[in-house]
Amino acid sequence: MRSLPAALCCAALLACSRPVSEPAAAPAAAQPAAQPAGAAPPATDAGSVVAADPPEAQQARAELVSQIETLERPWGDPRFWDPKVLSALRRVPRHLFVPGLSLAAAYADVPQPIGHDQTISQPTVVALMTQALLLTGTERVLEIGTGSGYQAAVLSLLCREVLSLELVEPLGRAAARRLAELGYANVAVRIGDGYQGWPEKAPFDRIMVTAAPPALPAALVEQLAPGGIIVAPVGVIGQQLVRWTRRGEKIEKEELGPVRFVPMVRPGAEIRR
Repeated sequence: MRSLPAALCCAALLACSRPVSEPAAAPAAAQPAAQPAGAAPPATDAGSVVAADPPEAQQARAELVSQIETLERPWGDPRFWDPKVLSALRRVPRHLFVPGLSLAAAYADVPQPIGHDQTISQPTVVALMTQALLLTGTERVLEIGTGSGYQAAVLSLLCREVLSLELVEPLGRAAARRLAELGYANVAVRIGDGYQGWPEKAPFDRIMVTAAPPALPAALVEQLAPGGIIVAPVGVIGQQLVRWTRRGEKIEKEELGPVRFVPMVRPGAEIRR
């Protein structure tokens, strides 16, 4: 069994959403970048999707998941890897979320750039955070940081609905198109402020944050359903991946392990376009 590194270098998405420009009559509203979750995606040529996932890509994906599976017991989980999580990783064609990269690069267990100073998270990190949500298949999940859409695609195979917020508008809109074209119909993407969450869609059974705020945003706690779980990296120096669980009026905190994520930026922060 391979040991987990002391601190995973996640190079996670700088993706804590910000509001886009709106008409003066509705300055606070954020723009949806995808159809409502559950809506049928635009017609897609199934043959072209199959052709875009050739046997060599499927083999590379299987080898990557086998590598992840050799890790010791996932953080914060008394079990070994959830077979459903590993199955989702095998099913989602990661290379289609990182256009321009070779198959070898797409399926390397490292973060990769996706433009706009953003990255797609390391596959091991995606697996660890997904497992830490303890999904059963019935949950509504809020994701803070859509990025390429890869994490949302993985989550969509394991829950009822994914609502994802993205800071960088071009990334959010590209991810929405990509997810629709690939048939992930239970994902909705919105350009909005991740620090504020998605209040009109709350409460959420699970919330995943893919960049590190100094502390957990209060709005996300408010939008968590009873019995719900939040998984997020927190801290500035010496970050921890943390899982919070709502138990009645209390929020239980469990530190899962050291990580290094990019900061979760606030609305108005300068991001290179």
